[in-house]
Parts: sequence; structure tokens; C-alpha cells
Amino acid sequence: MSVTLRRYAAVALASAVMLTATACGSDDADSDPDGPITLVVDIFGDAGFGYDELIEQYEADNPNVTVQQRGVGLGLGDYNTRLTQQITAGSGAGDVVAIEEGTMSQFFAQADKFVDLGEHGANELEGNFLPWKWEAGVLPDGKVLGLGTDVGGMALCYRSDLFEAAGLPTDREEVGALWSSWDDFIEVGQEFKEATPDKAFVDSATSFYNLVLSQIAGAGTGYTYYDTGNQFVMESNPDVKAAFDLTTDMIEAGLSNNLQSFSNEWNAGFKNATFATIACPAWMTGVIEGQAGPEAAGKWDIAKAPGNGGNWGGSFLAVPTSSKYQAAAAELVKYLTSPDGHIAAFEAVGNLPSSPQALADPKVAEAVNEYFSDAPTGEIFAAGASELKPVYLGPKNQAVRTAVENALRAVEQGQSPDEGWQDAITNGTAAGR
Repeated sequence: MSVTLRRYAAVALASAVMLTATACGSDDADSDPDGPITLVVDIFGDAGFGYDELIEQYEADNPNVTVQQRGVGLGLGDYNTRLTQQITAGSGAGDVVAIEEGTMSQFFAQADKFVDLGEHGANELEGNFLPWKWEAGVLPDGKVLGLGTDVGGMALCYRSDLFEAAGLPTDREEVGALWSSWDDFIEVGQEFKEATPDKAFVDSATSFYNLVLSQIAGAGTGYTYYDTGNQFVMESNPDVKAAFDLTTDMIEAGLSNNLQSFSNEWNAGFKNATFATIACPAWMTGVIEGQAGPEAAGKWDIAKAPGNGGNWGGSFLAVPTSSKYQAAAAELVKYLTSPDGHIAAFEAVGNLPSSPQALADPKVAEAVNEYFSDAPTGEIFAAGASELKPVYLGPKNQAVRTAVENALRAVEQGQSPDEGWQDAITNGTAAGR
């Protein structure tokens, strides 16, 4: 495996208000005790990672091990900040920690703070992961820092009842045929707006920006704010500007609900059906179901997204060296990221596996989602997963992305696109250096 591939594939999507139990370092960390132990797993997101039943089974198979999850319902930004602080300090993190794709390369620089999972048999599991996903968790020197959980994939989720009210098609195949490009998507949004002026066409500009950027960069430079040598190139990368411009076109067309993703207002937008579409990686299906609630079952559906490809999100599991039970924690990571673990997480919350065996399993490939009008989610999301083009995300990707999203929200509030771009450059550069 080449050094270039490992660096290039360091693609790596959190608020972690940590509970009182913490994992502390130990000189005897590699020698787990024979008696009962508790392993803490730090995760994030409204729906979590879908590990509840997996953990119950693991505890049944390993009666001396109790597993505690922390972080379900917590957001990405605060989680990343807290995890960075804990890893730097060498204390406070769980025995197993989730690392979102956008921060994986950041932690490569702190590799000494993580256990080499290769020393615990992980190298024998390379075939259990899509090649680019495996590479993204491996350092240039061969150290296995993390094993992959899900990938984002991409589709577009929509409210079929709102489409019907606007006189638009509701069948998912017909809906997908409405837009071969993002320009088509904006035109359809304008039709929707004219027919139903009290509803917005999209939830927020920022969610669509992230999808568009992943598509454009995947087909273009292969990176966003940093090149593969970790040089900050936001202003000179044409892919970033192209995605920003397309997103501001959407804003100027009046299509956005002007909601900040994962905010309380955004959550309320699902419940009150204030918008009709949302950029929809596989994991978003669990978020939508959780926020829109049972009363919206059958009102949501899934169609092909405009453009080609795109990946938003996906994570890894790693073991900090601060863990008191490193060997046991490594075994738990291997269990949770096994093909069966991927399948269970998909069935629980819709997280798309990064395991080719899991993607090919009928439980995934033939899956339908009753909540989303029996949409064939396995077919929609899994079909192109092995062909996703990884986009390199540099060491401070999350901070830079936040600066760009803030600039886009300012445009939503009335700032000109040109001023928004200048603010994105100024604040993004400050965040990225």
C-alpha cells in the first residue's frame, strides 16, 4: 500500500458533553485484568451509531465486560472540540472513540496518542472494508489508527406530500428524473416556490453546499480546503469557489428555509414540515425519522440526488492510549466494525456500511425503509458505495467548514454573495492556519 494512497485517503462527520465515567491511562494497559471491566464508547449524533443491540450481544458473549455508550444525541462540533482536548491532555476520552471523517487526518498528527490496532489483529481484517475506507484509517508508516464504520453515500430525501401540493411528481423515479444537474434542481425549486410560497424547498444552504462540494471535488481536484500535502488552498481551489457559487445561486433563488443544520429550529422544521427536500446521506434517514416523528411516516421518500456521486460523512473507531483496557477495547472495535456489526448498524439507524461483505448482504442490498414509503434504501445507497471517490479533508477541515457555513448563513440573512465569499476566505483562512 503506497504512502501516497494512505495520505490521500485520509478522508475522514459530535458534541461530547462527557459523563462522569472516564477512561484513565495505565502502565499496564496492554494487560487487561481477568475480573469485570467497563469499556466506555464515545459516539455522537442524534441517532447514535446503532450499537444498542450489538452491545447487548457483546456483553452476553463476554460476561466480564460492561459497555457504556456516551454521546447519543450530541452534535458533531462540540464532540470534536472535546475529543481533541481529551486526546491532547491524555485523559478523559472513552476506551473507544468515534472519529468523524473530517477530523481523521487531524488525529494522524497525534498518532502516538492512539493504539495501533494492527498490533491487535486489525491487519487481517483489511478485506472487510472498502479499499479507500481502509486506507483512510492507516498512517503512512502502516499504523492502523482506526477501523471504518459507515460511509455517507448520497441521495435526496423529499416530502412527497409537499411535492403533491406543489403539483410536482411524487414517484421517486419521476422525481429523480426532474434534475440531472443542480441547475435543474434550482429550476424545480422555483416551480415549487411559486406553487407553495409558504414552504421552503430546501432545509438549508449549508447541507447542500457540503454535498455539492463533495461532488465537485470528487470529480475535480480530489481535495477541498487542503491539498494532499496539507497545504491550505481554499482560495486557490476552484472546486470550493464553484460549490460556494452554486449554493449562493440557490439562496438567491429564495429556496432555503435558512435553518442551521442540527439546531433546535432545524429539528422543528422537520416536525412542522416547513421544507420539502434535504441532502440525504444514508445516515440522515435516521435523523429524519427521529426528528419528523411517527406522524410523518410515509410522507418522506428518497430519490437520486442531482449530479453524480458525493459522500458526506462516515466515521472510524479508535482506541486512545489513555484507555486502561486497550486490548479489550481493540477487540470491541473489531466486533463493532465487523461485517455483521455494519449490517446491524444499518438496520438500526440506516448507517451505510463501509464493508463490501455487508453491502452485498441481502439485509442491506435488498433493504427497504418503511418510514420512507418503502424506498429501496439498499439499492439507492449501496449501489454506488464501492465507486465513491474519496475527497481529501485536511487537518483543520471541520473548523474551516464551519467558517464557510457561517458565511453562507450570512448570505441567507441578506449579505451579498461576494461579501459572503470574502468572509469565507478571511475566516476560513484564520481557522485553517
